[in-house]
Amino acid sequence: MTADFGEVTRAAVDDLLRLDPVLATSLGDHRWDDLLPDRTDGAVRDAVVALDDHLTALDAVDDVALPVEERVDLEILRARLTAVRFDLAEIRRRQWDPLSWNPSTAVHLLVAREFASPEDRLRSVVARLRDVPRFLSDARATLREMSRLHVETALGQLSGFGALLTTAKALGDGAPVALRTSFAAAAEAAQGEVDRHVAWLAERLPESRWDPRLGVRLYSAALWHNLDEELTPVEVLEQAERRLDEVGELMREESARFLGGSPREPDIVRRALARIAAEAPVDDSSVLSVVREALARATRFVSVEDLVSLPDVDTRVIEMPEFHRGVAVAYCDAPGPLETADVATFVAVSPTPAGWDAERVASFYREYNTVLLHDLTVHEAMPGHVLQLAHARGATHRSLVRRFGSSGVFAEGWAVYAEEIMAERGYAPDDGSNSALRLRLQQLKMQARMALNAILDARVHGGDIDETEALALLTRRGFQEEGEAVGKWRRALLTATQLPTYFVGWRGVTGIAADLRVLHPDWGDREIHDLMLSQGTVGPRHLRALLGL
Repeated sequence: MTADFGEVTRAAVDDLLRLDPVLATSLGDHRWDDLLPDRTDGAVRDAVVALDDHLTALDAVDDVALPVEERVDLEILRARLTAVRFDLAEIRRRQWDPLSWNPSTAVHLLVAREFASPEDRLRSVVARLRDVPRFLSDARATLREMSRLHVETALGQLSGFGALLTTAKALGDGAPVALRTSFAAAAEAAQGEVDRHVAWLAERLPESRWDPRLGVRLYSAALWHNLDEELTPVEVLEQAERRLDEVGELMREESARFLGGSPREPDIVRRALARIAAEAPVDDSSVLSVVREALARATRFVSVEDLVSLPDVDTRVIEMPEFHRGVAVAYCDAPGPLETADVATFVAVSPTPAGWDAERVASFYREYNTVLLHDLTVHEAMPGHVLQLAHARGATHRSLVRRFGSSGVFAEGWAVYAEEIMAERGYAPDDGSNSALRLRLQQLKMQARMALNAILDARVHGGDIDETEALALLTRRGFQEEGEAVGKWRRALLTATQLPTYFVGWRGVTGIAADLRVLHPDWGDREIHDLMLSQGTVGPRHLRALLGL
């Protein structure tokens, strides 16, 4: 690496990590494991100044003289610096989103993985717990107008803080008495502060009327920063709508094959999906075991079909912690790209909440039936996120920027592409005669969901669709259960610009795979896919540059 450029990048990445110690822990850099972020207005102003200084230093780099790998690093780092600056100075989430002030993740990251001894991790837990009163006091001083949805979700997540403390307490088994005593005192004080914060949020719930939709100007800029793919919201929307039409036609054709009818029969897709759900039941007692079985079956299929090299990964399917629920039904929690310890990867799955009635639970498991859970496991685990992130951790390049600046667009795009390639190669959830066709239909439903995610996000934050229209779109064009559609509406409001990453990433990843197959017609799936995964988790446009496409 060029000496001057190396110094500039290391200084910038260090400041970005220091700015958010919880992010640093999640990425696997443990230098600030004893700290919580400072999100007060003064600290944010200082951070923006520092970000501007780093951007100035990057602009002074002679990029023409850099080799292609370092030019890509420069572009990734510039994009990340400007995105963080935009979020702090323009989106200002800290002022209206109480979810950004949840201290649970900061503690969970220290408890969940054995990257250091239990005693060392417990010391960091104690330090962070001692800082919770300051952190939540800052939250109450900083939060202004809030949305009802964000407050409700924050209240639900904070209800899991006590269970997290119980889990953290186990780190103290065998620790010195003084450390266990310190933990007990810090945990009691932190729980008391969380209880006060919950009461404060509950008092403000009736008056929380902030509209979390970003509006056209902010959304367009936020999408540009988040995607880093040189696409406008209009282009994303138009392309997603075309893809939705294509998928709708494919679903009618496959449903006709499945039911033995005509693609033009009324409700043929809905009838086919209903039959699959009825014949593949799941409930709270079996959902985790279904995902575990799906992981084992998908791994065998990938190996037999030689789709991609299989790294050795300790993967564990777990019940999703309460404080992470309310946004997605499952997620992959892999070791951070900066982590040096040999630690596990988790696939977290959320059963239904205890307060749901029987019909809502039944609706949820019609949506997430056994067949769809196999497709979801492909996405989250094998050969989706778990495999891709393991390849990224084992990549031969040592670029700090690429490890720090992982692209959510590529990660989600690869996972959707993995669903598609598994279905095309004939993956089936069981040995039944039409099992592969059932999986294909559910995968096409997920393709429709992918396109609708992008459409919904653009239209919600562009302000031209309300909840009633959105639910009608999702249930009619996406064949989603009402509960799933309601959840997606909520997610669009909670996570602006995240939902389009699936479609934009899939578009980019499939394009790269197609081009590589043209360039290397004698290569099999494994050669193509290993090359695509060899550069880490980089955005599709940057991967093209690195591969010379």
